[in-house]
Amino acid sequence: MKALTWQGTEKVEVTDVPDPRIEEPTDAIVKVTSTAICGSDLHLYGVLGAYLKPGDVLGHEAMGVVEEAGSAAAHLSVGDRVVVPFNISCGRCWMCSRGLFAQCETTQVRAEGKGASLFGYTSLYGSVPGGQAEYLRVPQAQFGPVVVPEGTPDDRFLFLSDILPTAWQAVRYADVPPGGSVAVLGLGPVGQLAVRIAAHVGAGRVIGVDRVPERLALAARYGAEPVNLDEVDDVAATLIDLVDGRGPDATIDAVGMEAHGGRLVAAAQKATGLLPDALAQKVTDKLAVDRLDALHAAVKGVRRDGTASVSGVYGGEVDAMPMMEMFDRGIQLRMGQAHVRRWTDEILPLVLDSADPLGTLDLTTHHLPLAEAPNGYEMFRDKHDGCVKVVLHP
Repeated sequence: MKALTWQGTEKVEVTDVPDPRIEEPTDAIVKVTSTAICGSDLHLYGVLGAYLKPGDVLGHEAMGVVEEAGSAAAHLSVGDRVVVPFNISCGRCWMCSRGLFAQCETTQVRAEGKGASLFGYTSLYGSVPGGQAEYLRVPQAQFGPVVVPEGTPDDRFLFLSDILPTAWQAVRYADVPPGGSVAVLGLGPVGQLAVRIAAHVGAGRVIGVDRVPERLALAARYGAEPVNLDEVDDVAATLIDLVDGRGPDATIDAVGMEAHGGRLVAAAQKATGLLPDALAQKVTDKLAVDRLDALHAAVKGVRRDGTASVSGVYGGEVDAMPMMEMFDRGIQLRMGQAHVRRWTDEILPLVLDSADPLGTLDLTTHHLPLAEAPNGYEMFRDKHDGCVKVVLHP
C-alpha cells in the first residue's frame, strides 16, 4: 500500500509499505478515507527525528471503513464507518476505568516512561504505524474506534480522532465560569476549535491570540476578539489590560514547543536534530528545552487564581518556569494528552447536529491526495496560502 513515511528531518515521502494485517484478536483493519496533518506531526517533521527511523509511517488523525475485524472486536462489522482515536486504549484497565485513556496501562510504553501508545508517533509512543496511509491496523479495536453514520462528509467526523477532543479537554480543563473570560493562545486547528467550544459552553468573552491574519479572521468569525502578536509588545500585559486590569479567568496554550520567539532555543532544537540518534535521544531526554513564549504568556496573563490549560505539546526536561510568580498569583495549571474516548460521547451530538455548531465543516482549508502529502506538510508548517488544516485522501 501507499503511505506517508518519515525519511529524515523535514523530509517525508509517499512510499510503498507492507499492507497491515490482523495480528491480535482485538485488531481491526481500516481502509482510510481521510487523514489529517496535525500540528503534532510538525514536531516529528522538524524536532523529534531522533525517535524515528526512515520508513516509519506517520499520522494519527484518521477515519475510514472497516475492512476486517478480529474475533475480539466483534462489535465492529465490515463496512462500518469509523473514526480512530489517536491514543490506543483498552477501555478496561485501572486508568481507562477512570476515563484516563491517554494513560492506558495496557498500551503504556513503560520502557520509555510514557503513557498510552499513539498512532504514528515515534518509538517513545510505541512505533505504531500511523494513519497517513491507504490502510491502518487498529489495535484495541474492541474499544477505540467510534462508529459514525453514513451520509455526511468525512470532515464532519474526522476531527473526533484528535483535535476536537483535544480542544474540548482544553476548555474543560480551563474551567471557565459561566459568562467568564478565556484567552486562547495559538489559533491553529486546536485553537480554532477551542474558541468555538468555549463560546458554546458559555464563556462570555473569548480572546484569540495569533499573528497569522487568516487565523485571526477565522477565529473572529466565531466570536473571538483578535489580538495580533505583531501589534503588541507584551501578550500577558495586553491580556491583563483587556480584562478589567486583572486578566481573563482562564487561558489556553494551544501552541506548544514550537511557539514563535526563543530563537536560541529554536537553534538548539534544530542542532539536536542534526546529532546522531543515540546522542540526540540522550540530549532530548535529559537536556531538552522548549520555546515557552506561549506558555509564559498563558501563566502570566491569566488572572490571579485563574487556570492555565495546556493542550500544546511540550518535550523539554529543563524548561524554566516563573515559579515564584505562579505561586504568588495562585495559578492552576492543567495539561496532558487528550483522553479522546472520555469526550467523544459528549461531542458526538454536536457533530451530528445539521447546524454544525462547532464548525467542523469550516476548518479544513486544503484537501489533498495522499501523493501530495509532502507539499501539505510544507504548506502547513509555513502557513502558506491561508493554510489552517490539511486533510489527505488516500
